[in-house]
Amino acid sequence: MIESKLKDVPKEEQEKILNIIEKNPDFFNQIGEEVKKRMDRGEDQMSATMSVMKERQDELKRMLDKS
Repeated sequence: MIESKLKDVPKEEQEKILNIIEKNPDFFNQIGEEVKKRMDRGEDQMSATMSVMKERQDELKRMLDKS
C-alpha cells in the first residue's frame, strides 16, 4: 500500500522511507491514531495528516537524519 503512494518518489528515497517505517512502527501507528482522532472530530484527512505531521516534524526529521 505504501509503495503505491510513493510511486513518483525516486527509488532510493522510497527505500529510505520504508526503512524508517519498518524501524519505527510505533511512531507511525501513533501518527495514524492521531490523524484518525482529528478526522473523528470532523477534520478532513489531508488537514489532519498535515497538522499531525507538522506537530511531529522534529521527531521525523531526526529519524530521517539517522537513516
